[in-house]
Amino acid sequence: MSRVHLVLLWHMHQPQYREPGTGRYLLPWTRLHSLKDYWGMVKILGEFPGVHATYNFVPSLGAQIEEYASGEFNEPWFELAFAPAESLKPEQRREILERAFQVNEQFLWRWPRFLELHSQVRSGGAEACVAHFVEQDWRDLQVLSQIAWMDEEYLAKDPVVSAMSLKGRDYSEEEKAALRDKQIELLGAVLPEYRLAAERGQIEISTTPFYHPILPLLCDTDIARVANANSPLPRPPFSYPADAREQLIRARQYHERVFGKPPVGLWPSEGSVSDQALEIASEMGFQWFATDEGVLGRTRNVGFWRDASGFPQTAQDLYAPWQLERQGRLMTGFFRDHYLSDLVGFVYSRMAPDAAAADLHGRIRAIGDKTPSGQTATVSVILDGENAWEYYAGNGRDFLRKFYRRIEDDPEVRALTVSEAIAMAPAIPKLHGIFPASWINANFDVWIGHSEDVRAWDLLRDAREAYGRAVERSQNGGGVSGKQLARAYESVLAAEGSDWCWWYGPEHASANDLEFDELYRKHLTEIYTAIGEAAPPTLRQPIKRAPDRSRREAPLSYLDVKVDGRESNYFEWLGAGLYARDSRSGAMHGRANVLGDVMYGFGPKHFYLRVDPLPDEIARIANFQLRATIWDSREMRITTNIENGKLTGCVVEQGGLCLLHPELLVSAAYGKILEVSVARELFDLKDRKALLITVALWEGGLPVDSLPQEGMLEAMLGEETYAWEME
Repeated sequence: MSRVHLVLLWHMHQPQYREPGTGRYLLPWTRLHSLKDYWGMVKILGEFPGVHATYNFVPSLGAQIEEYASGEFNEPWFELAFAPAESLKPEQRREILERAFQVNEQFLWRWPRFLELHSQVRSGGAEACVAHFVEQDWRDLQVLSQIAWMDEEYLAKDPVVSAMSLKGRDYSEEEKAALRDKQIELLGAVLPEYRLAAERGQIEISTTPFYHPILPLLCDTDIARVANANSPLPRPPFSYPADAREQLIRARQYHERVFGKPPVGLWPSEGSVSDQALEIASEMGFQWFATDEGVLGRTRNVGFWRDASGFPQTAQDLYAPWQLERQGRLMTGFFRDHYLSDLVGFVYSRMAPDAAAADLHGRIRAIGDKTPSGQTATVSVILDGENAWEYYAGNGRDFLRKFYRRIEDDPEVRALTVSEAIAMAPAIPKLHGIFPASWINANFDVWIGHSEDVRAWDLLRDAREAYGRAVERSQNGGGVSGKQLARAYESVLAAEGSDWCWWYGPEHASANDLEFDELYRKHLTEIYTAIGEAAPPTLRQPIKRAPDRSRREAPLSYLDVKVDGRESNYFEWLGAGLYARDSRSGAMHGRANVLGDVMYGFGPKHFYLRVDPLPDEIARIANFQLRATIWDSREMRITTNIENGKLTGCVVEQGGLCLLHPELLVSAAYGKILEVSVARELFDLKDRKALLITVALWEGGLPVDSLPQEGMLEAMLGEETYAWEME
């Protein structure tokens, strides 16, 4: 008998980007993630037949993929990316510059020509590039902005895509047209690949309410006060359990049509559960659900605090499925190991694939080792199937292959689908109720905890009430047709999705915040338009306030720093270069913020670096390393060990070799801040235009946080940026 039953659940989701009325895709992320992630995530599993997994597909995502696969879709960025370069108008060129670089910086560095074009835009400005880029520049930018989103398998093996990737520049219109055709081909392969994997028994496919709504809040927004007594709420409340049921009905119908049979399992949107929501799901035939350990903890009134190795207290509660009994019906619940899931989502991308796979496998083995003899631990690792991979080298494929291989070769660990894990579980303990919450902090604050969220719910409730009045008029012969009502109700359901409120409030931000806001208000406007009413003027006003952004500032003066771990005087770092992080996360929630700002600058003989941890966060970590990495023609890594707030050692590696007496050339001090000086003679400045910098905080052998949040910090050389001249 295996000591561990490993339940992997990859959740596939994108919002409904399709505009009501026009059918235009306002944003391209469904297409791009389909090309980069969805097909490859299930295809790669086929290489390891002994590893079984569960994939959750949100129906509104699947419906969008189907439309893309047909080739009959309206997405302006797609059309612009493949438009003839010679015909581009100035406004189209501006949009290309706005859209093309909305990609993780790892993918810019992967193609030197892509990075070159990006650097020209950053240094010269968009308007100068609009005026001076030649046709070949535009054609290369169009192609590379699409190549960057192609699946790793296609980049490695497909004759068309691989050749274009290796070529890297100087593309022709014919090559661009071939890439366009290849994208449509790959889009058409996504959903069939999942059905094939399910039919051969290697995967199970679960579903989510159709438009990804927070079901407990659809049933009654007042439920948010159970988890947070101070949560602001819409008044009167939004309470439409019939809509929650309809979202599930449509999900089951869609799933059966596309995948050949009705779904057995449910990943409630954002792991959001309540007794009322799960009772509806159980009535409809769902046999299992999954959510987060925090929900189980609040339900059972236990904690899952970890020891130094990450092993939780009350592990016997976490590493087992539970049966929820409500109104005489049973549903089996699985509760994600938040710690392990977050390691995959946020930490392992900073490690080498071998080391990351070994660490995860080792932690899973350790759970089995600590499980009493004769028992089996059911360990649930559940996370997004797309967003994490852009932070990994090679889009995470090396990590996944190495991890799957370790699991397949380990007789003590058996990777099962959720339904297989239920079938192989011994007696399953029962719950008679569930704490109402989501996977984030075991509450609903992300979706209803801020004034922007409340305004969004108020506008939704008003539009939903208008639709309800139109239904009544229709029933009384009031002239609103069934077709009008169906059109309005579609937008009601779309507006109930969780994605809009994800971006409202202080927690998350993206380059597309205003477009998300606009699309949400268009769905609400469509409800009124469809029933023949004028939309209220409030829907013309943005809900989202201007977001904070990370800032990058070049040095404004030379520095003379006393390296003592504190700001000795006001002028010491005045005029330094700066990277100040944006405190909000993006599409993924949970990336730890421990580091605040990075400052840097040059003196005649030294390069200076300063790292400011966030005081409240760093106080929680007793022992850690701060690793600063600087690239010239080589990689220089400066690792400072901090124990109980004191610097206990500094190691300097250059080109993979440790310097024997680093104190002669490198000084470091830690107090409230980390200060480092590096002697100029350690740098190779020959033909260098910039130094590249990253900073990371490591704890217990794992990276916890890093700056910049994406890519690297460029310290430009030259007198104009108060830096050394290249040699």
